[in-house]
Amino acid sequence: MATGNYGTIRPADVSVEDVEMWYSFTPSREIVSDVVLTPLNPAEVLIPANDPNNSSEILGGLYTLKLPTSDFGTKGYYSIIIRPKQIRTTIDNCGILIDNQDVKGISFNYDTIDTEIQSRFENGKLVGYRIEYLKETTGTGQDKIQNLFRIITSNNRAIGIPQAQGNSSASIAYTFNDNASSVFCTLTPSSAPSIKPNAVPFIGNPGQDVIITNTFFNPVMIEIEMVEYDDESLAYALYSNQTKSLEDGIYTIYNFGNQIYKQYNLYEVKDQFSGKPLYEVREEKFTIDPTKDFDDITNF
Repeated sequence: MATGNYGTIRPADVSVEDVEMWYSFTPSREIVSDVVLTPLNPAEVLIPANDPNNSSEILGGLYTLKLPTSDFGTKGYYSIIIRPKQIRTTIDNCGILIDNQDVKGISFNYDTIDTEIQSRFENGKLVGYRIEYLKETTGTGQDKIQNLFRIITSNNRAIGIPQAQGNSSASIAYTFNDNASSVFCTLTPSSAPSIKPNAVPFIGNPGQDVIITNTFFNPVMIEIEMVEYDDESLAYALYSNQTKSLEDGIYTIYNFGNQIYKQYNLYEVKDQFSGKPLYEVREEKFTIDPTKDFDDITNF
């Protein structure tokens, strides 16, 4: 008899405070240049939807993009990156729990964390967050250690316990204390496999810069093409009402509400000596003639 795996996939209902957004722009797919990312404020761009069964509950997974014309008003291609918000900080120390010395972890100094994100370092708030590591020697190419990350399995305020004097190789030991300024985090993987007990996984070094990221949702990139005409405006030229004034040659295209959408001047170009017609020209008229109203014409 087989046993099944039980689980669920739930849509993300993250707060906009846990999101970072950027966009890049290129006027054409043929233009290849360095990518320049411009930040967006998620609080101004992302609009969460409310559950129709309870207007005070967020409907997970559905957010509306409100793109400001000041940033997205140029015709071309925009790439919008939406990813979990990153916290960049420094490992204060590495050590063990004094009550369970098999448990290894890293600590952060709560007092050095920016005040607006300190709440994320309260007990248990970092569980499930991902930690990525930056190289301790910068300027050697890519600063981030690629494809290396750990997951936080617990975090609690803790205080360091002084070690025995003369034992320089002893790890710093921590004990939980909700009033302490250190935040002790356990990670996975952090223990050596049973087949190779000396192969302890790397979890970081004191003074090493790290990137802490929530795992509430997967990062996405959305490509948006800004065009001069949309499907409906193109349909005006094919299916909407149109008139041609035989007296002055004004050709008018209306939208589906019979409002003037565009006007053109229609005329012929003739040979200056023989008077023979050479071309028929349709030239866009930028000054609209309001006397060509469709209802006025058809009710004449």
